[in-house]
Amino acid sequence: MNIKKYKGVFYNAGECSPVDDMLAVEIPLAIAVNGVPFTVTMQTPGNENDLVRGLLFSENIFRSLSEHPLITVTGKNESGYITSVNVQIPQHLVLKDFAGTRNVISASSCGICGKTSLDDEEPTRIINTDILSPSVVSDMFDQVSVRQKSFQQSGGTHAAGAFTLDGHLLTVQEDIGRHNAVDKVLGFLINNNLLEKVKCLTVSGRISFEIVNKAKAAGIPFLAAVSAPSSLAVDEAEKAGISLLAFCRNKKLTVYTNTGHVANDQEKMEAGLVNNKTHVEKFK
Repeated sequence: MNIKKYKGVFYNAGECSPVDDMLAVEIPLAIAVNGVPFTVTMQTPGNENDLVRGLLFSENIFRSLSEHPLITVTGKNESGYITSVNVQIPQHLVLKDFAGTRNVISASSCGICGKTSLDDEEPTRIINTDILSPSVVSDMFDQVSVRQKSFQQSGGTHAAGAFTLDGHLLTVQEDIGRHNAVDKVLGFLINNNLLEKVKCLTVSGRISFEIVNKAKAAGIPFLAAVSAPSSLAVDEAEKAGISLLAFCRNKKLTVYTNTGHVANDQEKMEAGLVNNKTHVEKFK
């Protein structure tokens, strides 16, 4: 159970009354690789195997899609929640030395906060020939919304969803952290041999640099969010070949990057499209 009941006092127009509220559970999960500590991430209990697999994939520690590492539970708390795991990976498949790259707890709200530096790698670009119709994006978020069971009870969790180009739902995952929800999605897709089918990743909050990097690591060409993107997220998405869609609400959205891959159902986009960093197109 990833929801717990807490007592509180509700204040409204000068009147106080006792309430019992359901809140999302947040606990630390310590992850080790071959017995070497990697990170401690704050997460909502559940789907730990997917979370760990997705995190190691998006962090470029272990990216094999055919090898399935042994993930062993090494600790639980008094409530029975998993608090630590060890991932056993053949050493030659560990892609980089992760020692010292994360030296503090990674907060649920920021997947990159625990890192001591940004990875300095050659930029990669997704080669995309697909065109996404904006009319299917609203339905994607509707499909996610009805499956946000933890959010419906607590109001305190984020959700990420994975979809095919025509809007077929592959999975929805919830967590108190946006980044964890994305990693759980990626891990589920890998564990179920679905990664090649996903074309669009949706997130329930804002889009940060780190979430763009996770989409890039998975080769997902479309990234959509309910809320705003950061400036660095837009810059990174442009370089990565990702079409970034934000403010996806009430059948409206804004395309910030690689706009030519999002269909305009009314007419072709204006010549200003050439400058993707400054052009914004809104669909009514």
